Amino acid sequence: MNISHIEHLGIAVKSIEDSLPYYEGVLGLKCYNIEVVEDQKVKTAFFKVGQTKIELLEPTSPDSTIAKFIEKKGEGIHHIAFSVDSVASSLAEAESKGVQLIDKAPRAGAEGLNIAFLHPKSTCSVLTEFCEHPSK
Repeated sequence: MNISHIEHLGIAVKSIEDSLPYYEGVLGLKCYNIEVVEDQKVKTAFFKVGQTKIELLEPTSPDSTIAKFIEKKGEGIHHIAFSVDSVASSLAEAESKGVQLIDKAPRAGAEGLNIAFLHPKSTCSVLTEFCEHPSK
């Protein structure tokens, strides 16, 4: 697989609105995109920090994976996402090396990216996401 950079860090929050004063007011970052990803039951907000982004993840349903994460572990870092040339080939390579997959195939994510997750049981307890810009 060809990882070019950290695409983003996903941070679970109870409320994007309540979190904005810290990221914008204290850190001086500018939120440039907020969107809802219906099939993931999540609202996202993005900030750029150099080439990397911070993605805030707010649950839109009590049965979403983000709501369950917050209930179990509290707010905080949820996952790390790597930019790859091809999510499909990166998944195949990871699986061939014994990594347990959450997603067997790429799916649509926020900001129009193709995404897939690797199970933290196989990734040193860190939920890992592969991201591919569809223009590549």
